[in-house]
Amino acid sequence: MLEILNSLLNRHPENIKANVEIYTWQTCPFCIRAKLLLWSKGVHFTEYKIDGNESAREKMAQRSEGRRSVPQIFINNKPIGGCDSLYHLNDTKELEPLLSQPSV
Repeated sequence: MLEILNSLLNRHPENIKANVEIYTWQTCPFCIRAKLLLWSKGVHFTEYKIDGNESAREKMAQRSEGRRSVPQIFINNKPIGGCDSLYHLNDTKELEPLLSQPSV
């Protein structure tokens, strides 16, 4: 059944080899939108919900070159930015090649 759904949605989760992490707030609309794009591609990701957790936000900022807004998305430990950056990568056909690279 899942194979049929993936085929209908033109998803290829078997091609996704990257380690994807996303820092979010539970009610953030940009976080929800970013996760929807990742889910639509069949990406399994690690989510760090940092609502009100200043130490987690500081860790995120250290990893993301000082960015403190959510979401912050990392592909193979490389900070790619937030929701707009993720959608830009998708629109320019750069997202899937990033997702197909295995983490090292």
